[in-house]
Amino acid sequence: MRIAIISDAWHRQINGVVRTLETVIGQLQSIGHTVTCIGPDRFRTIPCPTYPEIRLAIDASWSMKCAIQAFDPEAVHIATEGPLGIAARRYCLKRKLPFTTAYHTRFPQYIHARSRIPIDLTYAMLRRFHRPSKGVMVATRSIRDDLEGRGFANIRDWSRGVDTERFRPVSGAKLEGRGPIWLYVGRVAVEKNIEAFLKLDLPGTRYIVGDGPLLGDLKRRYPEVRFVGAKTGEDLARHYAAADVFVFPSRTDTFGLVLLEALASGVPVAAYPVPGPRDVLNGAKVGVMDENLQNAAIAALCISRQKCRDYALKFSWRECAMQFLDNLSPVTVAAR
Repeated sequence: MRIAIISDAWHRQINGVVRTLETVIGQLQSIGHTVTCIGPDRFRTIPCPTYPEIRLAIDASWSMKCAIQAFDPEAVHIATEGPLGIAARRYCLKRKLPFTTAYHTRFPQYIHARSRIPIDLTYAMLRRFHRPSKGVMVATRSIRDDLEGRGFANIRDWSRGVDTERFRPVSGAKLEGRGPIWLYVGRVAVEKNIEAFLKLDLPGTRYIVGDGPLLGDLKRRYPEVRFVGAKTGEDLARHYAAADVFVFPSRTDTFGLVLLEALASGVPVAAYPVPGPRDVLNGAKVGVMDENLQNAAIAALCISRQKCRDYALKFSWRECAMQFLDNLSPVTVAAR
């Protein structure tokens, strides 16, 4: 099957959406499907206000039409609600071409944190965006329940996986600094609530892996913390494996792929008891969730690293890809 995925989040960005799409595309191609991602690398772009590391496509409508028609897909999946997603949605509706969408990011909360725009207003805009979709894919039960409670329809489950070959325990892995090593991996941005982690009175050394608009400010205000920038591949895996506890202060993530990467590396998790961590940990004794994040972090030190690894082995990218493919089935039937 020829599958076109349209995403405003793509290469040169490092985040869970990009890693998910890259991996799922690879899985689908390995079983014989032809997949392309139409991302911002094909368009003229400008920096996103308040987040210049993200590039937003401009004047996308005509180029989007050409890109979709040139690929001639049997199924169209719109992964994001940005300029490219809007252009693809407009094209599909005009030509009565069925499509699916995904809800990867809690934009209403993120936009509210940056601009104070009312959350209900942004959800109303998202409901309108997703309403024509034949299936709105979500990663967790909590997000499904939340969206259905807000009037979204056609919700479909689409779980996540983890590369357990790359992210693995590494005997003797070390990072500079006195132990314990406390690690955060992700965007350095206001919606990630990173200061809740930085303000904790923890022994040892804290590491922040990632880039984002708050990086410069936080480096100045917390000189004792090791800010090492974005990492990929084996370098990222080494940072995970050398940590004692992965601290996840976000209250707004829809899943938290980094949680699985930490667990696959044998590293227990400390987090708030909110959707995302609650869905990933799912009652397993591989992390501690507490409104007192410091208590959670200290308690997580006692968790077996092998238990964390064993739990992560249950999450398969192949199963994730097949679930995605199943969600596309109504689209391909309708298109034919």
